[in-house]
Formats: sequence, C-alpha cells, structure tokens
Amino acid sequence: MISTYEPVSKKIGHYSANACLLPICSLHGIAVTTVEGIGCTKTRIHPVQERLAKCHGSQCGFCTPGMVMSVYALLRNHPEPSMEQIASALAGTFLFQLTSMGFRFIPCNSFFFIKNELSKKLVCLFVCLLKTPIKLFSADEFQPLDTTQEFIFPPELMRMAENEPKRTLVFHGERTTWISPTSLKELLELKAKYPKAPLVVGNTSVGPDMKFKGVYHPVIISPARILDLNVVRYMDNGLTLGAACSLALVKDVLTNAVSELPWEKTKIFRALLQQLKTLGGQQIRNIASLGGNIISRKSTSDLNPILAVGNCILNLASRGKRQDPCKKAALPGMPSKCYISVHEEFVSAFRQAQRRENSLPIANTGMRVLFAEDTDIIMDFGIFYGGIGSTSICAKQTCQALIGRHWNEKMLDEACRLVLKEVSLTGSAPGGKVEYRRTLMISFLFKFYLEVLQSLKKMVNSCYLSIFMQSGKRTLWLFFLGLVAWMSFFTEQEVNPEQLPQDPVGRPIMHQAGIKHATGEALYCDDIRAVDEELFLAVVTSSRAHAKIVSIDTSEALRAPGVFDIVTTQDVPAKNEFYIFSDPEILFAKDKVNCVGQIICAVVADSEVHAKQAAAKVKIGYETLEPVILTIEVITSLILLEAIQHNSFFEPQRKLEQGNVDEAFETVDQILEGEIHIGGQEHFYMETQSVLVVPKREDKEMDVYVSTQHPAFIQEMVASCLGVPANRIMCHVKRVGGAFGGKVVNTGLLASVAAVAANKTGHAVRLILDRGDDMLITGGRHPVIGKYKVGFMNDGRILAADAKYYLNGGSTPDHSILVAEVILLKMDNAYKIPNLRCCSRVCKTNLPSNTAFRGFGFPQSGLITESWMTSIAAKSGLSPEKVREINMYKETEQTFYKQELDPENLVRCWKECIEKSAYYSRKIAVEEFNKQNYWKKKGIAIIPMKYPFGFNKRFLSQAAALVHIYTDGSVLLTHGGIEMGQGILLLFNHTIKIANIHLSFLSFSSIFPNLSFHQDACQTLLKRLEPIISKNPKGSWNDWVKEAFEQSINLSATGYFRGECSPKRESLIISMLYIFYNIKKVKVFIISHSQIEGAFVQGIGLYTMEELKYSPEGVLYTRGPAQYKIPAVCDIPEQFSISLLSSSQNSYAIYSSKGMGEAGLFLGCSVFFAIWDAVTAVRKERGLTEPFTLNSPLTPERIRMACADEFTEMVMRVFFWNTPL
Repeated sequence: MISTYEPVSKKIGHYSANACLLPICSLHGIAVTTVEGIGCTKTRIHPVQERLAKCHGSQCGFCTPGMVMSVYALLRNHPEPSMEQIASALAGTFLFQLTSMGFRFIPCNSFFFIKNELSKKLVCLFVCLLKTPIKLFSADEFQPLDTTQEFIFPPELMRMAENEPKRTLVFHGERTTWISPTSLKELLELKAKYPKAPLVVGNTSVGPDMKFKGVYHPVIISPARILDLNVVRYMDNGLTLGAACSLALVKDVLTNAVSELPWEKTKIFRALLQQLKTLGGQQIRNIASLGGNIISRKSTSDLNPILAVGNCILNLASRGKRQDPCKKAALPGMPSKCYISVHEEFVSAFRQAQRRENSLPIANTGMRVLFAEDTDIIMDFGIFYGGIGSTSICAKQTCQALIGRHWNEKMLDEACRLVLKEVSLTGSAPGGKVEYRRTLMISFLFKFYLEVLQSLKKMVNSCYLSIFMQSGKRTLWLFFLGLVAWMSFFTEQEVNPEQLPQDPVGRPIMHQAGIKHATGEALYCDDIRAVDEELFLAVVTSSRAHAKIVSIDTSEALRAPGVFDIVTTQDVPAKNEFYIFSDPEILFAKDKVNCVGQIICAVVADSEVHAKQAAAKVKIGYETLEPVILTIEVITSLILLEAIQHNSFFEPQRKLEQGNVDEAFETVDQILEGEIHIGGQEHFYMETQSVLVVPKREDKEMDVYVSTQHPAFIQEMVASCLGVPANRIMCHVKRVGGAFGGKVVNTGLLASVAAVAANKTGHAVRLILDRGDDMLITGGRHPVIGKYKVGFMNDGRILAADAKYYLNGGSTPDHSILVAEVILLKMDNAYKIPNLRCCSRVCKTNLPSNTAFRGFGFPQSGLITESWMTSIAAKSGLSPEKVREINMYKETEQTFYKQELDPENLVRCWKECIEKSAYYSRKIAVEEFNKQNYWKKKGIAIIPMKYPFGFNKRFLSQAAALVHIYTDGSVLLTHGGIEMGQGILLLFNHTIKIANIHLSFLSFSSIFPNLSFHQDACQTLLKRLEPIISKNPKGSWNDWVKEAFEQSINLSATGYFRGECSPKRESLIISMLYIFYNIKKVKVFIISHSQIEGAFVQGIGLYTMEELKYSPEGVLYTRGPAQYKIPAVCDIPEQFSISLLSSSQNSYAIYSSKGMGEAGLFLGCSVFFAIWDAVTAVRKERGLTEPFTLNSPLTPERIRMACADEFTEMVMRVFFWNTPL
C-alpha cells in the first residue's frame, strides 16, 4: 500500500498497488506499507490477516499477502466498505491461487467489515446461507477493526510536503536516469532535450516493455509531480482533467459528477464509468494515468472511443506553443462540432474481451447519437471503434450517410452494411480473429440500436426485437451491467456426534500456516536470505524452433558489468542428458535446438539484473533445419505420411481394445464420426520456477533449495549431471507456491543448470524465472486432437467406439507417454462401452515439452467422450442426460482395463445430483427462458464422472515416513509429502496431536489414499507404549515418554507403503459436483472442499478461457497475465454448491479419504456443455439443425461465431467479397 499526503487539502490517501510496477524513484515523499508492516505473529496480527486465515481463504499462500493488502488499503480509506467496494478491491488481484484455494472465503472475510444497513441485510443473508451444524469459523472470536490503532502517516513526510520547496528530482542509476520535474515548462524543456525519453506516471506500459521485451531507455521523465497535470476542474460545459490524474481518481471524480449533475448532462461520464469498472484492476487504476491510457494504449484503450465520440478536447503542449485542441492528430476523424447534452442524445460504450475484467479488449466502441427534438430523426451520429486498427477508428462516412434518417430497422441494416464497407479489416490483420472482430463491430451497433430504441420507448415487433418484451427489458440491462449476486451454498459433511472434539476428520480446520501466509512470514524459495558471495543466474534460450547451432559468441556478455562467468554444455561434469523414456531430456543444447525457449547456456553474475542484461548480449548463430513442426493439426491432416516419414512421434504407441469393434459397427442403427480439438493450458502457478543451489566445501556435496513437487527426482537429476552419488545432494522443500504438475521435469532441468553453475564457480547460485521466461521455457497441458467413430442404437445405447488421440508432446517425451496411457485408461469415463478400440500417439513437435498437469490426461479424453455423448443425443433426438444415463455403468463388472468396478456410488451421485440441483425443474426454466429471449440464451448440463485414482505402476505409489518422539514429548515427522496448499502438513500435524493425547482414538484424514505408512508408524509406537500406559493410565504424555526412554524403548518408528497396482485394491474415487452456470461456495473439511472448488475453476479456465498462441516461427505470444487469461473473481460462478456423498466408504484409504484435487478439474466441462446447450438453442431457433462440434477452449470468439445469425452471415458475405483470392 502506498500513502500520500496533500498539503493543501490536508488529506491522506491510501492506495493498493502492484509492487512489481512501482519504480522506487517514483516513491519519493510517499509512505509504503507492506504486509509485514501491518501485523505479524511475533507481535499482533491485523484483523484482515486474522479473518482471511481463519475464514479459510488461504491454501498455498503465495498470493495471500496481495489479498490482505488489497482489503487493508480499502479499509484505510473506507472503514465501512460496501459490497461493491469489496468486489472492486479484490477484482484487481491476480487470483492465481483460485485454482488451488477456497477463493470464496476471501470475499467472505471482507464482508465482516460491512456496517451500512442495506449491506448488513445482504450479509445476514450471506451468513444465513453459511449456517450448518459445524461452524466454519466463529465471527465472535475475531478482533474488531480499530482504526485508531493503525499506523499514522509519517510526520517527517508531512513536514517535507508542507515545508520543503518542490524541486526537480534526478536519480542516476547504472544505465538509466530518472528525472521528475515540477513544472510544465521544465517538462517541455526536458522533452526537447531528450525527445526519445518516455513519460512515465504509473509505469503500467513502459515498465512491462522494459522488463519483458528488453526495451531500454537511458532517460525516463516522470511528470507525476506537476500540478498542471494533476488538475481537476469543474466547468459549466464539462470537466478538465490533468493527464497525470490516476484512473482511480478519474473514476471517483466522474462518480461524484454523476451523483450531483442532471442526468442529461452526464451521459458521457456514465459511459466512461462503465469502461473504467473493467479497465484493469483497482491496483492498476490507482497508479495508471488518464493521459497514459490515451496515448500508450492506442487501439486497445477503452477510453479513447468514448472520449472521441463525446467530442472531448485533448489539450497538447509543446515548447513555446500551446495547441488547443489537437484531437485530430491523436484521434483521427473526430467530429469538430460540440453539442450541449439534451434528452435526445444517447451515448454508450461496449467492449468484448477474453475476460470481463482486467483484460485488454478484443474490440470496443463508443457510440453517440443526437436526435432532432421530439423525433427519431438522426441529427448527429458518431461511431468510434478500438481494437480494429492501429488507433481508434471513426466510421465517419457511415455516420454522415445516416444523418436525417429515422431510427428504425432499415437504418440499422444500412448502418451495418456501410460500417463493414468503411472500416476495413483484412484477413492478415494483426491480432487475427478477423471475422469475429468484424462481427463485433456490427453486434455493438445492434446493441446500441436496441438501447436507444428502448429509451425512445418505440418498441416494435420485428425479427430483431422478440427478446425485448416484458422481462426482456430487464434482461438486457442486467446483461449490460453485469450484475453479480454474491450467494453461496454449503452442504455439510456428516460428522459422528460421538467424535472427539480434537479429532479433525470432517471438521473445518484452519490451514496450519494460514496466519503466516496472511502475514507474509511463510517462507518460499526466493525468501531465503542471500548466501555469502551468492551469484545469480540467467538462462540464454533459443530463438529458433528447429535449427543447428553454428556459433555462440559470449565475448560481449563477458565484458558486461557484474558478470562472473558463462556456463555451457562443456561445463557439465557428467551427463548433459537425462532419460525418462527412450528420448532424453537435455540440459544445455549442444549442436542443435528443437524449440524456442530451449536452454543453450547461462550467465552467472553478481545480481539478477546484471545476469539478465548480459544474457541478452550473448549472440547465437543458427542454421535453420527442416521440418519445423509446431502443431498436431499438421500431423493429423493430409500430411500424416510426411510426419511419419520424419519420425515425428514418440514411441511407443498405446492401444486398448475389447470386444469385436468391426462386427459391432455392422449391427448398429447409426454411426457418428467426428473430431474435436482441445487446446493446451499453462500451469500458471503463482510462484515461478525457483532454485537456490549452495555448494559445500567437501565431497562435492550440495544443498538444493527448490520449489518442486518431487525432490527425489530433482536429487537424481542433479546428481546425474554432476556425476556424484545421490547422497551428496540434499534437496530442501519447505512449501511450494502452486505447481499443478509443472514442477517436476522442468524444475529438474533448471536445478541441474544452477547446480552446474555452482559447481563451476564454487559459489551459491540462485535462479528465479520471471513469468515470461517461465511460460516460454516450460510446457503445460498437452493439446489433443481426438478422432472418433461411434456406433449406437436409436434408443441411445452405444455398442461400439473407435477413438484415436493425438497429443502434442513437444520436443522431448517428458511425461507424455504416461499421459497418453492415462488418456486411454480413463477415456470411458462413466460409461460401459461393450466394443471399444482406442489408441494414442504422442506427436513430436518443435515446441517446449508438455508435461504433467492436474488431471493428467483425463480432462482431454473425458471431454472428447462427453462431446460424442452430446452429439449422439442430438442425432438420436434424446436429451444429453438421457443418453448419459442409458450408457452409465449399472452393475458390478470389469472395466475395459480389467478393473472390477462397483458403480453404486456413481449411480447415487447421479441421482442425488439431479435431485439436489432440481435439474429437471431448472431445465424447464431454461427452455422457457430461451423461448422468450431471442438474443440471450441459457444452457444447462449435468456430467457424470468416474475417476480411477492411482498409477498403473506400483513403485510410483510407494511412500515412507519416520515418526520420532523426543524426551520432552514433542514429535518429529519426516515424510516425502510436499505442502503445495492441500494442507498435508496440517493433516500430519493433527494425526500426531491425536496420537499424543488419545492414542486409542487415532484418526487421520488425507487427500492421499496411500498414506497408511504414517498410520503404520504411529501404530508401532502405540504398541511399544501400551505396557507403560497400562501401568500408569492416569499419567501424562510426558510421563509415558520419559518412562519409555528410561526403559530403553525405541521411540522412533518407520512406516512404509509399497504401493498397490492390483485392480482389486486400486481405489476408485467418484465425485459429482452439480453446477448450473451461475453457481458459488463450499464447506466441510474445508481443505478438501477448497481443492474441489479450485480444481473446478481451473477446469473452467481450461475449457472456456485459457488459450495459448504461438507465432508461425514457434514463439509463444501469450507470455504473461496481460495476454494469457486465467479465471478471476468476475468469472467465479455466482452460486456454487458442493456435496460430498454421505456414508460413502473407501476401505483402501485412511478413514475413507478421497483424492479431491485432481478429479474436480474435469467437472469444469459442465460449463462447456452448458454453453454447448445454449448454442444449440440459438442455432435451432435460427433453423440451423445440422450437427456441429465445439472445440476447447470455448472462448467468446468460438461461442459468437457458432451462434450464426444475420450479422455473422453479413460479415461472411462482405469479408469474402472484399478478400482477394
């Protein structure tokens, strides 16, 4: 949080901000408060920290401090915030942790600060929905928020602001000079002297360019302290706002103006406010400037089209001359007339983005129309589009042609035709999505037409307006406003009334490190303090997808300041490659590179900045090799033979078959053939790849502090590359800030690179990847193409299926072969298919190697299976749920992979889900809604799931633990589990506590079904202590331990689980989540529920939002949160109901524990198929009855183009007419 003091008004302002964007030079005279400053466990924790932790708002904890400070800054300004303010404050935080945490509890903890009467009622409703037999938390235990106990603004900064004269500040860095003038005159002189120097206020544009694109500026000028650029002046005909005013200030000023001025004078203001609500997050708006958005965002600015269409004047200044206005230079085509707002004027803004909030627009618009008084005759018309060209584009000719026309459908048709003709967008336009963006252009125009028509109260029956009757009016406005109902529902897990209070099974227990997460005291890899003479490492990666390395020139890099050495493949003491399967994983590329992002060498320097600067100076010479294969579409198309010729597959190919498939196809009534594409997914763990290697001074020993899921694998890889026994390498993992499968092989390679550097230099070496490099170097979830042929009867029964799966494995095998196996083993999902043949192939491409990811293949194969289920329903005339129910496992029998399955829980889940969700009632309501609404549709879907838990190789499931009791009664547990947010340390800790106090009532609940090794060790100790306890039953725990020690009883025990691969012992986890895309919240043993919640939301991202994009040369475009969108607060279902099946036993796991974290992700596809259902309703209403398939992710573009209508047809006609062959 940053705090400022205004000496004139004597006001103090508090603002949350992104630390990664704030240059230290910009903080002169500003107070900075971090999460450590507001509270800690050593003194006193703050009420915000307490609530977030105790309300179960933290799991992996890496992003928890950001949540805390967002709410804290809000409360410093508004001690009694409204629900809207809370939602706005949290919407700006990057919710990476959503995918692993109970995100619903973050807003929950904030609600307890609400005081106003209306909000009190809403909170009462919210709390009522939380009432269950077992409380999640006790609000009475929370310490009150006492604003008198907060830190005051530093008096010395107040005195400096009031007494010291303003002077130009100049900060000289190693390569860059920062200049902050105090007057407009001085600014113009500086700009004349340094014409290429950027002007920086919020650093939201220049900063990312410098960090991620390597842009270098010798001089940076900051005009933030110039009073003339911070002016806010109210005038009779509008507002004057300084260019350095923050967007948050602009939003507050406009909100105040709207509340005070007459409605007819604030139409432009309200349109701007609508755009500002979704422009970045609160943290961005607090520092980003109005002038910066206008100038730097160019085409993607959400404000420029509205400012242009509203005839706003842009005042520009140059040395010796002031130009007023100069709007045509910045916003070409702006009309020159300016009208005073009257009741016949209408202004609106529209935008479409990959995500509703904190996402740059794909396209946007500002539209304004002025009518002659008391008529619908157009007097003036303005249309500006953003996201279409290099700057905001005015449809000037179209607007001129429509002046004098009546506001009717004939005018609308003509406007659409003219706009498409005037605003050109060629097929090769930057950014792609040409047809979609052109469709948006006229869709925006149509929305504006409806808004104005409604306001004119001239609703007429037409093919366009069947939506617009009675409830349809409200629907449109809700659609535009994007209102959210914060409602949450819980279903409690049953807990035995006789269960002891200290027994945690089934109870909501706060995360063991929850308080430390909230205070910032929880340590992650990069929080480890600097080691003496520590060096920093930056990797040099390939810029070519497939090429021979001709030369490596490191001379300039070695001369760079701070550089200690450069590490290449020649410095690897032993093996430069590591085998998981037949093809190796490579540490340093030697003779050729196989993908963009492959590591070639590394620079070691005295600072991270110096290392990165020097790495950019390493020159690599390439000779392009053929072929360059980037996508599996190439491999599965007509040139499949060419791919085979070039050996573009990793072996072996996997196949499974049961029954007589060919014979069954001869007997079926109908055959369905199709193909579906499923895109990849980035892990997007909050903590990027991190490693610190500390060499010891003897025997080539090394300590490796690393963020990984698999320390034993890291140990093996590092030992292999160094040529030392594994016992010389000690891996340390305290906790991991998210992983999802992405911190195994990739982490091993990076740890090995750092270890080689440490071995060569003799110094500790730290390697922390930034987000862009992390996404470039590492792979994610496998993109898959599924081809299927399914034979079924007219009653919906499936008799035969033949499926082929092609995975994009990337340049090395990694875990791709295992993923291909899982795809086959789980492709049947919940269905009995008597005759089945399937095979999977891993395609070798010139992209970074894809790897393990939450769900491990099932999210892809399951979606393909459910897609053909949906298509069979459409082809047979049955409902999708009927087809699914007909084909579900019904009786105990063997699956096609020879595992005995009892489907009792599957059937129970299905029936309970239908009943609890009132599925059929909702379906009727959805159908009725769709009949009454032409332009807005709802969908509903219910998806079953069978998730076999475990691995097909026994050794992958083995585990061990050591439990040691010290003489003071404390207990040490050593185990191989990794704390990644799932609460494993909490679970172990409570097991030990129970063992210490009531050994005869040992209980354990875990998300891992094979943790019996832990129980085994505790039971061994119990047996050893039983004679002592029986002799002194009233003794204390310490008495028993002391006596055991004196009797020389071994107080250490090991537990071991050797793994299980027998089909009869492999546990089967069946989970059902009912979701109708409106949904929210959880309960029960809270970590398990949060795992389901987070996995589901991550599934929403996979199936509807997250899209990886590459250039034709294989360079990843989506290398950060600006381009790659994961679900945020605005994307969370509004009602979320999770039920755990009651009285369900799992005899193969500790106390019927269940694997929650993996299975829930696939259930996110229920949103995918609910959208499919809505699209089906659209197409059916428009007479489009032919079969169709939707690919994943089901982005706004794919949804819109699948909903064919008059506008998409118009775009296609004009597009193909204007596109040369």
